[in-house]
Amino acid sequence: MNEKRVTFASKIGVIAAAAGSAVGLGNIWRFPSQAADGGGAIFIMVYIGCILLFGIPLIISEFLVGRLSQANTAGAFHRLAPRTHWKWVGRMSVLSAFLIMGFYMVVCGWTLDYLIQSFSGKLRTVNDFSANFTALLNNPLRQIGWMILFTILTAFFIISGVKKGIEQSSKILMPMLFLLLIVLAVRAIMLEGASGGLAFLFKPDMEHVKPTVFLDAMGQAFFSLSIGMGCMITYGSYFNDRTNLTKTAVQVSVLDTLVAILAGVIIFPSAFALTANPGTIVDELVAGGPGLLFITLPGLFNQMPASMLWAAMFFCLLALAALTSTISLMEVVTLYLHEEYHFSRKRSTLLVTAGVIILGVVSSFSSKFFNLLDVTSAKFMLPAGGFFICLFVGWYLDQKLVYAQMTNHGSLQSAAKLLKIYIFLLRYIVPPAILAIFIYGLTG
Repeated sequence: MNEKRVTFASKIGVIAAAAGSAVGLGNIWRFPSQAADGGGAIFIMVYIGCILLFGIPLIISEFLVGRLSQANTAGAFHRLAPRTHWKWVGRMSVLSAFLIMGFYMVVCGWTLDYLIQSFSGKLRTVNDFSANFTALLNNPLRQIGWMILFTILTAFFIISGVKKGIEQSSKILMPMLFLLLIVLAVRAIMLEGASGGLAFLFKPDMEHVKPTVFLDAMGQAFFSLSIGMGCMITYGSYFNDRTNLTKTAVQVSVLDTLVAILAGVIIFPSAFALTANPGTIVDELVAGGPGLLFITLPGLFNQMPASMLWAAMFFCLLALAALTSTISLMEVVTLYLHEEYHFSRKRSTLLVTAGVIILGVVSSFSSKFFNLLDVTSAKFMLPAGGFFICLFVGWYLDQKLVYAQMTNHGSLQSAAKLLKIYIFLLRYIVPPAILAIFIYGLTG
């Protein structure tokens, strides 16, 4: 093992970095749409149950594999299971992170474009927000410019290293993100008529509960927590021996869920307060996706006093959420090149940056390629990564090693009491759940 491996310097840095990896645009556009389509509070309760049963055990597993191996995602499986085919699980996770960046950076670029539109006052003059967004989609060069800028911004933090780049940026960006969330949420609930939106979000609505609400909630839990793409394994390798893996996984899950719920508190009250026919907006909320962030919400903000300020704050929030995710994704691939091919961190980062920009350029010109990267990673590679990590920790790893990592070599007796439950979930509950999500994703 590499005893000289760099580690995060503080508990706050550990939590901020891991939570930053989990928090992303999916919390802000996907969770509210799922809640709108799943009976409001009914979906939220089922979602929290899925986090407890499936999400937290998987995060613990990824942290465990990372810290035990002290290696990058691909090297972790090679080191813990030498001369076996488990190494392909790690390599698949690295590839997943790379492919996700190939389209996700384009979306991140959209947030910068709209942030500038907000600051400049251009959004204030827009009459047709659908046409405004379409104009961006139909201008590949404009998308490419913003995508390159966002990729370079991400690379800056990666080149700066684990402590000065990843940890320090997380300790700054995550508080900023939560501050913006709270300010926007308070503003939304102060709008006249906001109570209808809060009731829609938090009041159980059995009439709108779909038979697939459980699968939808499981899928959202996996998607939201960045499971299967190597981020948590990579960050876990930077944890020191004193880090409580279970406690950290719970804290990350709570923060990630809180961001998603606060996003709903921003969106639903605004929708109900600023439209004469909330039912129409609800349909748009259910549709979710980029249209919610770049068409529906800018239209709502435009009806608020000081609209330019609130729109700018919202798109700054989106950019921060996106940046914390892209930093973790880029680190997965950068660390792989750095450790497996012995390139310097700077050279590895530049190679990853160049590769991501190439994929981003193709994605900007081709919506089919964009969707191919999205579907391949989200519906195939991420579920497969989570599935095999369950099998690896639950069935393959020596349980003495699992015990040592879970309890910090016997010093955490509270974690020891949960060990049997954790192993049971990994062996018998989580894998069938992932298979269900996988099949549902293919047929849904």
